[in-house]
Amino acid sequence: MKYMLVIAYDGSKFYGFQRQKTMRSVQGYLEEILTKVLNEPIEIKGAGRTDAKVHAKYQVVHFVTTKPVNNLKAKLNSLLKDVRIKKVQKVNDDFHARHSVKNKTYLYKIDLSLKKDNNYYTLINNKLNITKMKKASKLFLGTHDYHNFVAGKRDNYITTISKINIYKINKTIYLKFKGTAFYRYMVRNLVGALIEVGKGKVDIEVIESMLKFSEKEKRLPTARPEGLYLINIEYI
Repeated sequence: MKYMLVIAYDGSKFYGFQRQKTMRSVQGYLEEILTKVLNEPIEIKGAGRTDAKVHAKYQVVHFVTTKPVNNLKAKLNSLLKDVRIKKVQKVNDDFHARHSVKNKTYLYKIDLSLKKDNNYYTLINNKLNITKMKKASKLFLGTHDYHNFVAGKRDNYITTISKINIYKINKTIYLKFKGTAFYRYMVRNLVGALIEVGKGKVDIEVIESMLKFSEKEKRLPTARPEGLYLINIEYI
């Protein structure tokens, strides 16, 4: 039988989601606890890989087991540290935590007061022009080749961003991105570009050029991972 778990985790306590040989990862740790509880080897598949120090309020994984899963949520939460099971649900055999995704939503938090915990916020000692950041963010909406905003080599850099919201509450700036797929470091690179715009170090025309001429490689600073949260996943 196949089951889906909705989980949350503190990214500061893990070396990313993906299983590691020597470092603590969300995937490896959760597989270890599931194997212990269900008393059979369990391998999980995630909706996506979050980088080291990136958090999740809503991550999805699936696994297959031959054992009964009675009270699995309570059993797992009694053993897990730094990971919380929010939901356990039996799913159809054709469900896949990654391949069935329709949209993902990420939230990025920037603290301008320099008073918040830098494990959960990115601290910036600069005034940021939110008006310019909002204007620049509109360039990212729609379907584009994001080659200049993705780390590593891929066959395809095209994806669609449907919503970007930027707002400020007191001394904290929030940037929310919703799209069909986000590739390696993509959200952090988008945020890094918008921060440079907000600081007045990069003109909006530079962002426009980076999107339009993807074959001409150009890189702007990548935002730190600590302020990034995966907050929602929608399925087909």
